[in-house]
Amino acid sequence: MTLQDAREYAPATERNREPILEVLLQVLPGSGTILEIASGTGEHAVFFAPRLRDCMWLPTDTNPQRRASIIAWTEHNGCKNIHPPLELDVREPVWAVEEGAVTQWLDTSPITAIVNINMIHISPWSACLGLMAGAGRILKAGGVLYLYGPFKQPGEHTAPSNAAFDNSLRTQNPEWGIRNLDDVVAAASAQNLSLKQTYQMPANNLSVVFQRKSTGISSQQEG
Repeated sequence: MTLQDAREYAPATERNREPILEVLLQVLPGSGTILEIASGTGEHAVFFAPRLRDCMWLPTDTNPQRRASIIAWTEHNGCKNIHPPLELDVREPVWAVEEGAVTQWLDTSPITAIVNINMIHISPWSACLGLMAGAGRILKAGGVLYLYGPFKQPGEHTAPSNAAFDNSLRTQNPEWGIRNLDDVVAAASAQNLSLKQTYQMPANNLSVVFQRKSTGISSQQEG
């Protein structure tokens, strides 16, 4: 199989990438490494990275087939500021970016933001908790965590289509489902992440932006 053959396609990507990019350009830091959690096919990575030229993009996924797709898309598009994808499960107590050789090249371009698109409703709640815990460990004060997807507000679905989607998800796996935004905010707060802003997005989705709070420790001590 060639790299080009390994490219996979997610129809939703073409529909949501422009609105997501519009928000990312407003909220992401202007430099450093952007860690994407659960990158999927890699189509978002190859669309965003060239438009964030002063940043490095680091995709991750637990699925080897998805990682092959990310590599194939990167090669196909000739993207220069995308690192090879890493295997990363947010539920692990230590992420791949926190140990080994990866930390050496992150010294020159540290992780300044984490991007996670359409994951926490298609995974157990433990994945959301793991994402928040990892973001709390890795991000320095002022670092950004960006989430995109459907959410309940406050505890209620925002559209009949979201309610139907939630039922479909829970039928596939009872641990899946659209999350209550208040619960997500509480999980983030427990890891020193404060809600900065939410943006209404197409198809009854939200962009949710968190920022790492200062713990009162100097940046030198934190780093």
